[in-house]
Amino acid sequence: MSLLERALKGLEAGALEVRLPDGSLRHFGSGDPAAMEIRSNRFFHRLANRGAMGLGESYTAGEWDAADLPAFVALLLRNARAARERHPRLARILNARPRPNTRQGLLRSRRHIGYHYDLGNDLFRLMLDASMTYSCAVFEHPDEPLAEAQRRKLRRVCDKLELTPDDRVLEIGCGWGSFALVAAGEYGAQVTGLTISAEQAELARARVAAAGLSERVTILEEDYREHRGTYDKLASIEMLEAIGERQFPTFFGACDRFLEDGGAACIQTILVPDDRYDRYRRSADWIERYVFPGCLIPSLTALTSSMAGASQLTVRSVDEIGEHYGETLSRWRSSFWDAIDDVRALGYDDRFVRTWDFYLGSCEAAFRTGWLNDAQLVLAR
Repeated sequence: MSLLERALKGLEAGALEVRLPDGSLRHFGSGDPAAMEIRSNRFFHRLANRGAMGLGESYTAGEWDAADLPAFVALLLRNARAARERHPRLARILNARPRPNTRQGLLRSRRHIGYHYDLGNDLFRLMLDASMTYSCAVFEHPDEPLAEAQRRKLRRVCDKLELTPDDRVLEIGCGWGSFALVAAGEYGAQVTGLTISAEQAELARARVAAAGLSERVTILEEDYREHRGTYDKLASIEMLEAIGERQFPTFFGACDRFLEDGGAACIQTILVPDDRYDRYRRSADWIERYVFPGCLIPSLTALTSSMAGASQLTVRSVDEIGEHYGETLSRWRSSFWDAIDDVRALGYDDRFVRTWDFYLGSCEAAFRTGWLNDAQLVLAR
């Protein structure tokens, strides 16, 4: 508690009001405060022993709450860099547990993807829009329906690839088929989609059949490392984060192998800023532990270095769209809470609900503050 108070005394760019377990209030910073209630002294125990990991674990255990979770996390993120400089001892505690960062073999990858994506299509239907697109949308205006913003993003990928009816396209990580439906249905391309989630593959095939596109779209439940074939174009939308740092060269080597000479790829990925990447990749991460096992968000330099060493691919353009992700996540979180009775009816308990809430709320804050970014990279072979 003493460490926490010392760290919060230098709070900048906002204010925080903390209600302690004994009912007393503490105020830090200036301006309209974000409100936090600590319900149990277990919160301090977890924070001292588990650092940033403990903050999320304590939330899922119900030991603290925030009136506006994204605003609270955003306040912490805006102050994180300065706090590390002022309190090196606290920074050492936060970085005390190293990230395992183990190599993901084929079996481990299937287990990790199944842990998240095989939670059930019904859960994701409640949270996502009708297109079942689970990645950053691109909004034209703040009040735009999420489904329209997602279609715009998918069309941007198609346009960047300059898709035509003559193109054979491979999508690595096809999800529930939203890109394949647009690429084949609106642009006439022949699409092969890869996923290692059984739940995703089943629903994607059903959606393709319902759209009358079975002759133009093939969905395979197959790891990209096992796939064989050559294509004119390649797309991968927020799949790269799931494979782990050691697989980056393998991924770009596979893309190089799949593409014909003169072929192009559009890779959409979440990014950690280069100046934070080394510290991030070496420290434990709550989302990797509880939401996306095996994940590691790359930096742009990490990707281009891996690509240069493992392929003939070159970067043609980088289009940053991370400013849209905060709103995307806010829409998902709102839909999740609007359907909370249905979520619980599916059998998900309070711990899962709080885990999912912290995941969506903290990620919204990370993108709104620029702590994370998202970009579409166009690559040429």
